[in-house]
Amino acid sequence: MYQQPEKCPVCSEPITVTRLYCPHCDTTIDGHFSPAVNPFGRLSPEQLQFLVSFIRCEGRFTALERELNLSYPTLRNRLNEVLKTLGFEPGREDPPARLTAEDRRRILEDLDQGVISLAEAQRMLRGKKEE
Repeated sequence: MYQQPEKCPVCSEPITVTRLYCPHCDTTIDGHFSPAVNPFGRLSPEQLQFLVSFIRCEGRFTALERELNLSYPTLRNRLNEVLKTLGFEPGREDPPARLTAEDRRRILEDLDQGVISLAEAQRMLRGKKEE
């Protein structure tokens, strides 16, 4: 069975599913259906197999090295390729905000005076943005 294409092979516009078929009971349903959202549908078979191995090894590169008989740099590159294909930018997370001693003192004073909650103070001290 072929994988459902996301785009028309002629004009590259999104595909609309118009027929569903059950081979078990021979039922056919006609209509206009939105394709299921599957972010992993963009992965090549090799990338999908790598992801399955990565999950089976619980993300431990040492176990993955043994299973796939590949070096850490090669595994890291393959993971980065998967991340890029899924639309993420590897290594591009916002660094935590650096707090000055004055910022920390102000946060603790606000906590002491009841201006902010303990959870807010902890979040701010960790450098995380407001949620």
